[in-house]
Amino acid sequence: MKNDPAALYSEHRSFLIGLAYRMLGSVAEAEDAVQEAFVRAQSAPTDDVASPRAWLATVVTRICLDQLRSARVRREQYTGDWLPEPVRTDLPGAVVQPRDPEDAESLSLAFLLLLERLSPLERAVFLLHEVFDYSHAEVAAILERDEVAVRQLMSRARAHVKEGRPRFPADPDRHRELVMRFAMAIGQGDLGGLQSLLAKDVVARSDGGGRAKAARRAVHGDDRVARFVMGLSRKASADVKFELMEINGRTGIGWSNAGGLLGVLALTVDGDRVVEIDLVVNPSKLSGISARG
Repeated sequence: MKNDPAALYSEHRSFLIGLAYRMLGSVAEAEDAVQEAFVRAQSAPTDDVASPRAWLATVVTRICLDQLRSARVRREQYTGDWLPEPVRTDLPGAVVQPRDPEDAESLSLAFLLLLERLSPLERAVFLLHEVFDYSHAEVAAILERDEVAVRQLMSRARAHVKEGRPRFPADPDRHRELVMRFAMAIGQGDLGGLQSLLAKDVVARSDGGGRAKAARRAVHGDDRVARFVMGLSRKASADVKFELMEINGRTGIGWSNAGGLLGVLALTVDGDRVVEIDLVVNPSKLSGISARG
C-alpha cells in the first residue's frame, strides 16, 4: 500500500470500525482493533496490495477473531447478563452509524446479542457475507478457509440467526411510534397500557456488570416484564430526565441526571408488539456513548 497512512485511515476508518463493532459488540474494542490494523499497515510490506480496503478488512477481521475467542471466557464469567455496548447513532460524527435505513438491524443490540450464539468463525462469515456483501470466495480468502467450508459456516450461521430474528420487524416510523407509546405508558404509570404493548413471551435483559443495580437474570412474560419496567421507573429519583434517542440505529430511551447518562433502553419490535427489551446500566458501557455518539 503506497497510500499515505493518514489518508488511508481517514478513508476507511468508518467502514472498519463498523465491521469491528459488529464483530465485538464493543466500541472501545473495535477502535483498538482498527488502530492495531493501521499500525500493522505502516510496517507491513504491502506495496503490491491491490485493494488497501480489502487488506485492512482482512487484518481487522483476524484481530477481531482473536479477541472474540478470549472474550468468550470473560463473558462466561460476567456478572449477570452481558449485553453489547450501546452506541448513539443520531449525533453528528457518530463513530458507528447505519450505512442506510435497511442496515439499522445489523446494529441493533438484539441483533448483536443474537450473533453471540454463533462461533467466532460463523459470526465473521455471516457479517462479511450478509452485512458487508463480500462473496463466498472473498470471505474464504479473508479467513484462509476453503470456500466449501465457508458456505457450510454460512448455512449454519444463517439458520441460527433466522431462529432469533423478528418475523415482522417494524419500519423505523412504526418502531418510533411504539417506543413513544411505551415511554408514555411509563410516564403515566399505566401498567395495563404498558403490558398491552408487550408480546406474551417478551423478554427483558439488564446489564449492570456488577457495577449498577440490574436484574441478574432475564425477566420473561408480559406481566412480569411490565411490572419490572414500571418498578424501575418508580425508583428513579425526581431529578432523572428521560429522553428519546437513537440507539444502535433505532429509537430508544435514555435517562440521565446532572451527573450524566445513567442508562439506555432499546426495544425490539415484531409486528405491533415489543418482543425484547435490552437495558444497559453498566457505567463502563455508557461512559463514552455521548462522546462517541
